[in-house]
Amino acid sequence: MKILFVGDASNMHNCLAQAMRELGHTAIVASNGSHWMDTGRDINLERGPGKMGALRYVLDVLRALPKMRGFDVVETCGSIFLDLKPSKVRRVFDWLKQHNRLMVMSALGTDYVYYHACHDGNTYRYSDFMVGDRPSPYALSNEYQAKHEDNWKLPLMRKHSEHILNNIDGAVSCLWEYHECYKRLLGNRLAYGGIPIDTKSISPHILDKEPEKVKFFIGIQRDRNILKGTDQLLEAAQRIVDRYPNQCELEVVENVPYEEYVQLLSQSHVLLDQLYSYTPATNALLAMARGLVAVSGAEPEYYDLIGEHDNQPIINVSPLIEGDIDAKLEWLVQNKQLLPDLSRHSREFVEKHNDSHVVAQRHLKFYNKLLTKK
Repeated sequence: MKILFVGDASNMHNCLAQAMRELGHTAIVASNGSHWMDTGRDINLERGPGKMGALRYVLDVLRALPKMRGFDVVETCGSIFLDLKPSKVRRVFDWLKQHNRLMVMSALGTDYVYYHACHDGNTYRYSDFMVGDRPSPYALSNEYQAKHEDNWKLPLMRKHSEHILNNIDGAVSCLWEYHECYKRLLGNRLAYGGIPIDTKSISPHILDKEPEKVKFFIGIQRDRNILKGTDQLLEAAQRIVDRYPNQCELEVVENVPYEEYVQLLSQSHVLLDQLYSYTPATNALLAMARGLVAVSGAEPEYYDLIGEHDNQPIINVSPLIEGDIDAKLEWLVQNKQLLPDLSRHSREFVEKHNDSHVVAQRHLKFYNKLLTKK
């Protein structure tokens, strides 16, 4: 097949494209490099600052269009896959649909559908925006008021979302959360893909014996601290370290270069990742591939979706249960003899469910299903 990925998030499309090539397909990535991550791409669509940057970006997109035709599949990164206003994104989408065989969307990130599912009171028990029937700490923050409060409520966003969903051939979800909110809208036009991880490029550091001290690790991103509940994970970890100073320690890093981040991560045993997720995302999966134990989201709904009922190594924490983070971290410290098994099972979990070839094969199976209907 000839496959074009337009847009990227946390290296997902670039990783997937690499796996597609290894499986014998042609795969091209046109993206902005996931912004600050500067991930690999074949066609650079990075928008510069100011009016000149915006003008140059539009020209870059127009110059790229002739290279973005004649593909069997075009998979976009969500419904806003370019750094343009929705009306302009739609025009590019329509052009791509006209000049290629299949239009598929990666269901990921905050968009109109996910935002409203988070607020409907039925789809999720908790989310980035709501915990039970109460606004989440992020939804009460100044950042939320500035970035999100009105954006996804606008009629133009609904119009844009409906146009994309009515005209795609299908969508592939990367997390249970997105699969859940899109399945009611798309039915059999939706497939679960998962997040691809290039496991063969990651050397695991599997624990071979019980450590003297449990080494907790947490990475702080200033602009996502409250959103992902990292602030609460950090506070809980500090309490546990204060309670058990001879049995555990905590490494905290903030906005460090990626290579330094990976080096520090590899020296730890337990990654503290997210609070409001049902599913382990990229950061947790990368850590698990290295043999770390992830404290993140791993609700029963997620394990049911992927059909995993035996190996469940992720330490699930819930924002609905008071003191749950402290209890889970304390359990790890008091049962650190289990860390070697959890370390090995974490690596095995990622190899089975999220290896980039496994995720690529799910996509290819879905592409072929859609192509037979054309």
